[in-house]
Amino acid sequence: MSQSGKNGLTYSDAGVDIDAGNLMVEKIKPAVRSTRRPGADGEIGGFGGLFDLKAAGFKDPVLVAANDGVGTKLKIAIDADYHDTVGIDLVAMCVNDLVVQGAEPLFFLDYFATGKLDPDQGAAIVSGIAAGCRESGCALIGGETAEMPGMYSDGDYDLAGFAVGAAERGQLLPAGDIAEGDVILGLSSSGVHSNGFSLVRKIVSLSGLEWSAPAPFAEDKKLGEALLTPTRIYVKPLLKAIRETGALKALAHITGGGFPENIPRVLPKHLAAEIDLGSIKVPPVFSWLAKTGGVAANEMLRTFNCGVGMIVVVSAENAQKVTDALTAEGETVFPLGRMIARNEGDHGTVYKGTLGL
Repeated sequence: MSQSGKNGLTYSDAGVDIDAGNLMVEKIKPAVRSTRRPGADGEIGGFGGLFDLKAAGFKDPVLVAANDGVGTKLKIAIDADYHDTVGIDLVAMCVNDLVVQGAEPLFFLDYFATGKLDPDQGAAIVSGIAAGCRESGCALIGGETAEMPGMYSDGDYDLAGFAVGAAERGQLLPAGDIAEGDVILGLSSSGVHSNGFSLVRKIVSLSGLEWSAPAPFAEDKKLGEALLTPTRIYVKPLLKAIRETGALKALAHITGGGFPENIPRVLPKHLAAEIDLGSIKVPPVFSWLAKTGGVAANEMLRTFNCGVGMIVVVSAENAQKVTDALTAEGETVFPLGRMIARNEGDHGTVYKGTLGL
């Protein structure tokens, strides 16, 4: 019995275009090359990326690894057709998690999956990844582009990132000497970063605004573009402050879950962080989201960074020295609270004052 229909099927007939994949690899080579650093100077295209720890200057390193995605912020990038910055978010979410442990990010790998590969769109995304890698001092040493027809609808894609960093043995954070009375400093965020975007998208749909409409909370920007402001990368200023002052006791990256979920991860069980909400200069985007969506302050604090992308714990006598070191590197630093004794049954984060929404 003969097969009906077309004989001689190709992979391309099934929806996968090998030539498009090869074209994308050629397009991204300059961006990848721009991320070279001591320890990594190979070309992409091998079966694995290489990194030389000795060439990077480490003597007795402990490796630290982190991975993350960009979440449904990607949906805004897709709907607004703006793909240049989500790669920065991808790197930021990973490398900020490395530096809070006192580690220097060394190399990065990305995973990009899509239904139908558009080499120009892919190259725009990877150029953002390379920008994030340059900003955090890590090399983009490999990645995977997966064209998967039937898994993703037209135009949709997903990103995942994997970063590895290192610290000399004995230099990891948090330090074991966090004490009552220690000062908590806040570092300003650049906006929503990459968390809570399912709620952001729900609020935007309630507002009835298009992504191309003027942003109600940002001058001269369209709504989509303003919400796609990339996550701030804190790596270089924090590493400099760690190395120059030796005074940083703990760091926490404020991502999904906000203060109550992220701060206790770095604290001893007998201490709590008392956060003075009145000290936070809340960016207009959060005020707009809270007002438009009728979101309560506690829900805002549990979902978003609300203007604080990173917290630093230092002793009271070193607070000014660390503030000066970070300010000199371009960070906006402010006193956010202090360490107090944790009461029985208390969560690790306690609030005083009110959030200026």
